[in-house]
Amino acid sequence: MPNQSTNGPSGRPKPECDPIKDEKMGLMREVGGQAVWSLSSCKPGFGVDQLRDNCLETYWQSDGPQPHLVNIQFRRKTTIQDVCIYADYKLDESYTPNRISVRAGNHFHDLQEVELMDLSEPNGWVVIPLKDSNDSPIRAFLIQIAVLSNHQNGRDTHIRQIKVHSPVQNSIVSVLDFPINFTTVQMAQHSTIR
Repeated sequence: MPNQSTNGPSGRPKPECDPIKDEKMGLMREVGGQAVWSLSSCKPGFGVDQLRDNCLETYWQSDGPQPHLVNIQFRRKTTIQDVCIYADYKLDESYTPNRISVRAGNHFHDLQEVELMDLSEPNGWVVIPLKDSNDSPIRAFLIQIAVLSNHQNGRDTHIRQIKVHSPVQNSIVSVLDFPINFTTVQMAQHSTIR
């Protein structure tokens, strides 16, 4: 069942998140740069470049009927842990998303909704975790973010930044991780590091 609010499991608001800080600390890996991005519509000068420029002063502005879509296509099947959206109700008012649907699939014809989130006057990063039925990060070729409605029944939308994260995997394997059961003297000499 998709998530329906910005509150955590206990009903309390989720803690503040700073994806850029978490990326620098190595807690998450931003994979949006590996994808091809497209929009359902945009005003000239307010498109994908502004959505991905790491500047909170710029934004994507849609220019067409709802739902407003952001399509993120990967060249290979990618593990996605979450999508982070920066929205600012104080600056954007009726342009601020109110309800967002995140869909995933292999192509445009098999997209399924993974999360449905209602936002109440967001001011900062909104983290949308993407989990499958086993509570694991999803794997997909395509992620679609659909803005279904805006605050104050606004027509067009502003989203200031979007980040897509994959889980960080520790790929360093230590020699000590393997049991050492050598039976010959020649092999036993390799059991310690000099």
